[in-house]
Amino acid sequence: MVRQVRRLLAGAVIATACGFALAGPTAAQAAPKPKLAPAGVDISGDKLDQPLQLRADTHPAEVNAVVDQVKWLGPAGQQRGPKADDLGPKYTVVLLYGGTPTKTYDLYPLAKGGPRVYRPAKQPDLSKTRAGWFYGRLTMSEVLRTAGVPLERQYDTISGGIGGGDRVIPEEALDPVQDIDSAMGELQRLLLLNVGVMVVITAGLAGIALLVRRRTR
Repeated sequence: MVRQVRRLLAGAVIATACGFALAGPTAAQAAPKPKLAPAGVDISGDKLDQPLQLRADTHPAEVNAVVDQVKWLGPAGQQRGPKADDLGPKYTVVLLYGGTPTKTYDLYPLAKGGPRVYRPAKQPDLSKTRAGWFYGRLTMSEVLRTAGVPLERQYDTISGGIGGGDRVIPEEALDPVQDIDSAMGELQRLLLLNVGVMVVITAGLAGIALLVRRRTR
């Protein structure tokens, strides 16, 4: 009996080792190659006499912030964008990898209703891309301004700016006392609801127990 158990354990160890040996090369081959970070960005557009040329070795924070405005875009966007009169100033951003222009996007930080991004179908790297419109990040205006774009600072906005200069959250929604009172009220109603449910369940169980007791007599 002891020998059989030892044989089974030895077989399990050998099978596990073989499995790791076979899975090792496969996992290594299936590991995705790391994506290279953009070496820089070029920004051109309204009130810019010359394109802003930002490189990761000299302006890493600015380059990362600009790239963050477009790197999250999905494969498909809206086919129709806002009216031309509602777009505001346009800024074209070109991403460079290894010193070569690869991707390009049109940014509209002051568009009515919020910042917008347009991705053209024609890209510098000749990749197959579907043209589309996307809602931009609320920080677009401030990010471009910090990068050197001549935009006015958005003092009356949340998270550094929103297209059109509208407040993202109403002032009354920023009152911490009101928020606490509302949360406490919701918690009290939730507790009362739980107590009511427990009373109903307890009464039901008591009724069932009484009924069973009478039938078993």
